[in-house]
Amino acid sequence: MTDTPRPGSGAIPPSPPQPSSRAILLLGAGLLLLLGFSLFVGRYPAPYIMPPELLRSDEMAWRLVWGLRLPRLVAAVLVGMALAAAGTVFQTIFANPLVEPGFLGVSPGAAFGAAFCIVFLGNQAFLVQGFAAFFAVSGLLISYALATRMRFGGWLLRLVLAGIAVSALFSSALGVLKYLADPLSQLPEITFWLLGGLWSITWDRLLPILPVVLGSLTVMLLMRWRLNALGLDDTTAFSLGLAPARERALLLFAAVAATAAVVSVAGMIGWVGLIVPHLARRCFGADCRQTMPAAMLMGGVLVVGCDDVARCAMAGEIPLGILTSLVGAGGFMVLMTSGALHRTK
Repeated sequence: MTDTPRPGSGAIPPSPPQPSSRAILLLGAGLLLLLGFSLFVGRYPAPYIMPPELLRSDEMAWRLVWGLRLPRLVAAVLVGMALAAAGTVFQTIFANPLVEPGFLGVSPGAAFGAAFCIVFLGNQAFLVQGFAAFFAVSGLLISYALATRMRFGGWLLRLVLAGIAVSALFSSALGVLKYLADPLSQLPEITFWLLGGLWSITWDRLLPILPVVLGSLTVMLLMRWRLNALGLDDTTAFSLGLAPARERALLLFAAVAATAAVVSVAGMIGWVGLIVPHLARRCFGADCRQTMPAAMLMGGVLVVGCDDVARCAMAGEIPLGILTSLVGAGGFMVLMTSGALHRTK
């Protein structure tokens, strides 16, 4: 006798494992394999691949792996996961496939803060990181305050318009700072920071942002079950048992906090928060219960892979932001021309 329930008995047969869940596990395993491979890939020793047994006999190799490559790879994973998760939150809540984590004044605010520190306070790593994080959060707060004073449109529209205005304001102020900067010393530092990169990451720079990034990622991951309903109008979301205003604010704050933290150490890393959520929805559907973890893993894979190319392709390191923009813009054009962007909205 089988365990199949009789019709009308009220019993619900167990659901088979979802293929998307297995795919997410495979994606996570792929990220771990890529991290293991990346740990032993670099310009030392030639030819680019370090034998693991060298760690036992070469003190320089051990210091290189532990002190430079490992924190850099952890930072790359956190950057990819934070930007991809924040992009998923923004695109779902605002029901707009073209928004990304920095559109509420976060990224322009961070760029202004870093440039301000470089021009007036010196290029101290902890000061640049602190000012970038401070002005990134300030961008969100100013956008929120401006949106509350607007007298037309719905709340989401007002927040978007306020974010556009604040981003333009910070971008203009950044242009003034670049004009005032010393062209021989300060301007190159600002330019390289804006291009984005992980060449300066050590444990001392990584550890301060770990609690913020991991806490924000945890909030976004745990609330992915409710994110689907938060993309609906307030009446529908409230009827489903949610407190839409409070829960949207919590998710937006978590997304902005994670973005500000990673931007403060990595500079401007473009397109990850825009293109990765589209790819996740294309592969795993629009259900955020699957899309959120998939986007986080895809973001980690993308940034780690681009960072490997950035530090190994040429004798001089390629800025990471250039590679992510190249890959992201190319992928976005493919999505637009194939019609996938419309189907994932």
